[in-house]
Amino acid sequence: KWWTGEITRLANAQEKDAAALIAPASVAALQQLVDAGTLTDKLARQVLEGVIAGEGTPQEVVDARGLAVVSDDGALIAAIDAAFAAQPDVLEKIKDGKVQAAGAVIGAVMKAMKGQADAARVRELILERAAQ
Repeated sequence: KWWTGEITRLANAQEKDAAALIAPASVAALQQLVDAGTLTDKLARQVLEGVIAGEGTPQEVVDARGLAVVSDDGALIAAIDAAFAAQPDVLEKIKDGKVQAAGAVIGAVMKAMKGQADAARVRELILERAAQ
């Protein structure tokens, strides 16, 4: 998994043994948050750094930093609508079958959500909105 390399990188940077940085139970808890969809890999990296910095358990770091994935479709749709309003040509391209144009909207939504949206879910919602 990605976290093995990340822990090794952080251990090397701090000149410590990787096993001394984080308990296996914390790594398992972090992986459970990713598996449950609470975190993306990108957000999990931030949580890992917080745990290693002594900010608490993975869940405590998520709560303290507000790092959970935005799963509220209403908030995502609002960001999608704002992105379409700013880039109306992209909506037309998607409606014309150029689905790859959705990437521009996904990028705008991810920026608006501060990287805390599930890009796959955002893409689904974009395509649903374009089909309406």
